[in-house]
Amino acid sequence: MRVLVTGGAGFIGSHLCRRLLADGHEVLSADNYFTGSRRNIHDLLGNPDFEALRHDITFPLYVEVDRIYNFACPASPVHYQYDPVQTTKTSVHGAINMLGLAKRTGARVLQASTSEVYGDPEVHPQTEDYWGRVNPIGPRSCYDEGKRCAETLFFDYHRQHRVEIKVVRIFNTYGPGMQPNDGRVISNFIVQALRGEDITLYGDGAQTRSFCHVSDLVDGVVRMMDSPAGFTGPVNLGNPTEYRIDALAELILRLCGSRSRLVFRPLPEDDPCQRQPDITLARERLAWTPRVALEDGLRDTIDHFRRLLETQ
Repeated sequence: MRVLVTGGAGFIGSHLCRRLLADGHEVLSADNYFTGSRRNIHDLLGNPDFEALRHDITFPLYVEVDRIYNFACPASPVHYQYDPVQTTKTSVHGAINMLGLAKRTGARVLQASTSEVYGDPEVHPQTEDYWGRVNPIGPRSCYDEGKRCAETLFFDYHRQHRVEIKVVRIFNTYGPGMQPNDGRVISNFIVQALRGEDITLYGDGAQTRSFCHVSDLVDGVVRMMDSPAGFTGPVNLGNPTEYRIDALAELILRLCGSRSRLVFRPLPEDDPCQRQPDITLARERLAWTPRVALEDGLRDTIDHFRRLLETQ
């Protein structure tokens, strides 16, 4: 098939492009390189089945494709809060443009939604039928509400125009290809540990997250796209094993062989205290479950950052 991946030069998008090429597809990456990087896809540029297009999906895109993976949007607070209006536009206008493209071409389209649609949840672990607890006017709402609106658009296009849609809600993902300045907790901790800097924890460290290796995540995304047409989702994709943030920091210190010390800072506004996916639906409908243990995945990711920091 000819497949479009928006955000194809991003962290997850670039891994997805590699997987789709390995599966025998022609892949078109569309990215405006705000948070994505050509370095992420440099090894793909010589592949005759791969094409990279500089494009901002807040503007329409006129191409002929069979499938669309919509991954374009800044995904870490430091990036999506830099230009919150543009973040909302990317989620909302981007969804409209990709759904319009799918409607015109008859393509199946998958929306990369997020666990952030659950906000700071009162239900734990989070199931897909939970409507969430989001502050609509807070500093994170540009991302949270933008993704919620994108889901609304996807289901309305499905009901009104019979567009074939798939929606996945992605929980914390990590692995090689992360950027050192992306503001995510794992990249922050690893870079600080490798540099011998203080490890910054926000709050008391008792917050929990569930971390899924990018290879597992991409496998779940592809399985969702390939699932029967009547199964739209949304489906949680993430690792159901929950970790305290302070325990994560101690594990990274040990794996890095670092003597950095832990320092604590105030918890940012609206930062969720708990985040853990219920993946029963993914197990039942996609036969999917994460395989990479956190310690193994962290070793892989630490090696990536070591190589990256050596070149800076």
